[in-house]
Order: sequence, then structure tokens, then C-alpha cells
Amino acid sequence: MYNPNSAIERVKNHLAYKLGQAMIDFTNNGGGYIALFKKLYKIKKQHKKEQKIYQQTIQIFPQLKYPSLETCGDYEQALRYKFHLSYMLGEVLIKADKTWHKGSGFKLKNDIKKANKEFQIFREIFKEFDQINSSILEGLINNKQLFLKEFPRIKNILKIHQDYKAILDNIFHNFNYFIQNFDLIEEWLLSDDFNERYKKGSHPYPSLLDPKKLNDENEKINYKNIPAELAWEMNLPLPDRYEFVISFSYGSGHAALITYFNMCEVSVAYGFDENPKVYYKNLYNQLTRSFFKAICLNNYYQGLNSEDMGHIVSLSCNYKDTVLLVRDPISIQKTMLNHISYLYSRESLTIKPNDQNSINCFLNQWIYFFGSNKPNLNTLCDKWLYDNTIFAYSAIIDNTCKEKLYLLNFNDIYPKQVINTFQFLGEKYCFCIEGLVANHKEFPIAGIFSWFFPVNIEIANIKICLVTSWFYYGKYNKRSDLIDVTSFVLENHDIDLKCLVSLEDYKNFINYTDDIKRFVFKLFNLIEDRIAIERSRQISEQDIILFLLNRKIPARVFKDKIDYEIGYIKQHRPDIVASWKYYQEFEQMCKELDGNI
Repeated sequence: MYNPNSAIERVKNHLAYKLGQAMIDFTNNGGGYIALFKKLYKIKKQHKKEQKIYQQTIQIFPQLKYPSLETCGDYEQALRYKFHLSYMLGEVLIKADKTWHKGSGFKLKNDIKKANKEFQIFREIFKEFDQINSSILEGLINNKQLFLKEFPRIKNILKIHQDYKAILDNIFHNFNYFIQNFDLIEEWLLSDDFNERYKKGSHPYPSLLDPKKLNDENEKINYKNIPAELAWEMNLPLPDRYEFVISFSYGSGHAALITYFNMCEVSVAYGFDENPKVYYKNLYNQLTRSFFKAICLNNYYQGLNSEDMGHIVSLSCNYKDTVLLVRDPISIQKTMLNHISYLYSRESLTIKPNDQNSINCFLNQWIYFFGSNKPNLNTLCDKWLYDNTIFAYSAIIDNTCKEKLYLLNFNDIYPKQVINTFQFLGEKYCFCIEGLVANHKEFPIAGIFSWFFPVNIEIANIKICLVTSWFYYGKYNKRSDLIDVTSFVLENHDIDLKCLVSLEDYKNFINYTDDIKRFVFKLFNLIEDRIAIERSRQISEQDIILFLLNRKIPARVFKDKIDYEIGYIKQHRPDIVASWKYYQEFEQMCKELDGNI
């Protein structure tokens, strides 16, 4: 009795394996053909009897049904038994038995020779390539004859690229697809274009298909008929339906940068997710539906490590211009330490003049990291210094075409400088900046004031939505069901806020303008008081430097990390690094700690 939880034992109990093994025993030991046929008949009869008993048993006792082969721990090893000579000979015998009336017996000798030859081919493949896994084995089983037919050409491809592990991994990872579309893939992998774009530079994520052909909708196989998940598995670059890439690390000023692009009505595709595959799929699906001026890449999700980010970047910045926003590393850490998480969904929060509870929720809607009511410098050592997703420029730079990389300093998007910066970007990438010029105000886009918004206020059953530029230009400005009433509510207040009402509520809005204004100004006073409290709690760049001054090991960890991440920037844009005031102070402090001065 064999073990039903062993896939190997169950495969060896298949009729094909048992018949083939009997054939091999006969070849080795002799005994006459009549004795062989009797033995084969007996094996077949006994196998049918066992199968019948099993089916009858599980009808009465369904709990005795064997688990599927795929769930067995030795499933992958068991699949290899289907390429044993005994199994392959058994398949020949079963096929001959089924078609005996058609004269298959006359071809049996040749079919046995063919099975022996095919066995030798598979043995050679398994011996030469150690990447063979269950997925590849299943692909070989499902496409055995197609594989054998094209074996000389397949072997040639594998031999030519034997020193390029990345493409071999891709081939074996998608072996089923590789076999079924071999002609197309072979043409691509033997092309000069593949050699120049991928193999010559040992690109870590080579595409299994020709991107140029994929972008041609007249081709039989193109981006529109390849699912996003399969595209990710085959390392296909994103569809060529965008002009440039906007990229940044967390805390570099991305909220302001994206808001300015939105003001210019630059169409941007976003893929934000901490799962790299989902991130890619989000971008891929958007690009197969529409053209965009740019796509946005960021690495501020903690689930994205450097390798994940490198994978996404290499499939996104493929010979595209990349605008990378960079900032003083100490200022980035300051932003991280002062970062908040919301206790409520801001857009669903509605406050009313006579509802103190809703006002309290509005004023106390966030906490700092780790549930604290104020920033904690110890978080620097506990988490951020050792988190590879924070301040990770190298993952972007290393996987970008350097000739097409444009480094944008945080100082370049200061309110007083941003018009000049976007004038340059607009000319470079052919977009109009009139919207930015018309709506730009010289105050920060994402300060503490923005923490309170968006929020809804309700007076006399009229709902007014208060939103900052970040939300307005990213979401609300395209909504035809909302009317901008900012000029009525704020009048002479030059702040980063828009006031919006629905078309339906606008009819009654005019009658309650004074009440609404009074309540909004009351909120502003409460906000100012709360901002003063938060500012007193905030950690500054100087606090970080002083904190690290007395902690030599964390300071060295941070210094080594910075040196690694900004190596390219230091070499090619020393002017940017020189403008980073706090980094310069930190670097000087590290030299003093090391006794180098």
C-alpha cells in the first residue's frame, strides 16, 4: 500500500509508470513477448480494479479522498517522474492499446524508440539547467510535443544566453508562454536590439517580448491583449504612452510638486501601492487605456524595498526622461519624524457650529507615528535610520537612463522659485503653465495648515467643502457638480484653501453667507491655536543633528546610508549637495566624531 500523501508514490502508481517499468524489466531480464503481454494485461486489469474500489470507497467515505497532487510536499519531485523512461514508455503503450484497431501495433517499435530519444532530450535539459521548477515541469508536460518539435532551436536560445542569468530566469519562469509563443520570442532574443538594450549591459529585468512590437496595435500580440499580471511576470516595460517620469522619495516635497503639475493640467498616471506587482499593474492598466503626459513613481511605501523599487523603475523609466526631486537628507528625516496618521477619514468628516464633538474631532484628528501625541526623536534610531524605503534615491537612479535623468532640488519648488522651474519644465516637456501662474500663491502647499483639510462644514443643511490645493487640483477641480464659492467666504484672506458647494446647495448658500463666514473664521482661530501647539512639538533639523551628536553609531549608520544614496548626486550635481545646509552641518559633525579634523 502506497502513501496517498506522497505525490511521488502516487505518480509511480499511475498505470503509465507501472506499464513502462514492466517493459524496462522485460528489456533487462528477458522472458519472451507472450509473457510480457500477459504481464502488461495483468497490470492493466489490476489497476482498473484498484481504481474501481477507490471510487466506490470515496462515494461511501468521501473523507478518504486523496489530497490533490499539487498539495503534496513532494509535488515538484513527483513531476520529474513523468519524464522517467518508465512513465514515457508506459504512455506509448497506453496510446497503442487505445488505437490498436487502427494499426498502432505496427508503429509500436518506432514509438518506443522515439520515447527513448525523447527521454534522453529531457534528461539532458534537466542536467544542464538547475532552474527547472514545478511551473516549468507543468509547462513541459502540457506542451511536450511542441517543445520536442522546437527543441534544437530552444536549446540554441538557451545556449546563446547561458551567461545571462536574468533572461534564463525569465524564460523558465514563463516557460509555458515561452514554448507557446516561441517563434516570436526567438526572433526577439536573437535580435541586435535585445542585445543592445538588455544583454550588453546585463540589465537585471530583460523583457521576454519586443517592446516595439508590443506598442503596435496591429501586431497579433500587443499590450492591449496581454494582462497586466503576465506583463509583470515577463518584465515587459510599461506601454510607451507617456512622455516622462516624475519621481521622488518620501519627504522630498512631492505634495507641492504634484500640485504644481496638476495646476498645469499635466495628465499624470499614478500606481501607488506597497505591493510592487500591484503598483506596476495600476500603471500598466491606465496606460493601456489612455495616453498620459507623465507617470509618477515614488518609493515611500514601507513594503517597497530597494529591489522592488528597482524592478518598478527599470520597467518604467525605460529610456524615458526622469525628473527626480531630491532634498536635504536631514530635512527628509525631519519630515518623517513629524509625520502624522489620521484617526478619521477627512473627507467624510462633517462639522457643525453647535456640535462641539465634531469640532473636537476636527481639531484632534491625527496622531504621530507609533500612536504618540507628539514626535519622538528616538524614532530616528528605532526605525527610520534602518528603513531602506526612506530616503532611497539609488533604487531610482541606478535603474534610470542617466543621460535622461534630471535632478530637481527641493529649493527649486520653493514658492518664490517654482514659476521659473516650471517655465523650464514646460518648455522641456511641452506643457502650458498658465494655470500655475494664475493660481500660484507664495505660501507652502503642505504645511501644518493643510493637516486639517479637506473637511465639510454644515450650516442650515448647506454643506461646504473646504479643500487645500493638494486635494483641489488632484481631485475636486474637475467635478462639474461643485461650485467654487471661495471669493464669497474668504474674500481678503490669502490662504491655501478652496470653498466648494454643490449645485443644489448653491441656491441657499447666498442667504447664509454671513453665517458661513463667521463659522469659518471661528475655525481659523481654533486652527491657529492648534498650529501653535503643534509647532512647539515639532522636531527641527537642528534637533536631529544634536541628537546624533551624542550617538556615534547611529550617526555613522546614517552617514553611510546617505553617502550610498547620494553618491551620484554628489558626483554630477555637487551644487545641489552644497545647497543642503543641514547635511553640510551633519557631515562636518561626523568628521569631528571620527577625529578627522
